[in-house]
Amino acid sequence: MTTMTLNEATSLIRTCVEQMNTHYRRTVFDEWAVVSLRERGGRVLSYHGPRREDFQKHFARDLDSLRRDIASRRFGIGDFEFARYAVGTKFEAFLVLGEGLYLICNNTAASMEDISRDPRWLGAQVPFVELSDRVRANPVSVEN
Repeated sequence: MTTMTLNEATSLIRTCVEQMNTHYRRTVFDEWAVVSLRERGGRVLSYHGPRREDFQKHFARDLDSLRRDIASRRFGIGDFEFARYAVGTKFEAFLVLGEGLYLICNNTAASMEDISRDPRWLGAQVPFVELSDRVRANPVSVEN
C-alpha cells in the first residue's frame, strides 16, 4: 500500500470541497482541517476557514460533537462520520486519513441537519465518498 503526503492530501481535500460546493450550489463546509490526535489536545497540521486564530484555541471544545464517536468505535482509514446536530463551530464531520490523522469538516453557519435537508446533499456527498476511497487506498503519512 502506498501512502500520500500531507500536501497531496490537502490538494485532494481542496478539490473535494470545491466539487461538493458545486454539486450543492453553495458552501457545504466553510472550514476544514487536517489534525493529528496522537498528541494530547491534538495538533492542527493544515487549516482552511474563517477562524484560523481561534480554531486551535477552541479545538477541544468544538470536537465534542464527534469525540464520542471517535472514542467509542474503531474507525479504519477512509471511514467517516457526520454529527447530524452539531451547530456553529462544533465539527460536523470527520474522515480518518491515517493513523491518528483526521480531516475535520465544519459549516460554521449551518448544521448537518440543515445541510442534509436539501436534496442536492445526496450529490454533494459523492466527492466526499470518492475522497474516502482514495484515502483508504493511499493513507496519509506525516513524519513527526
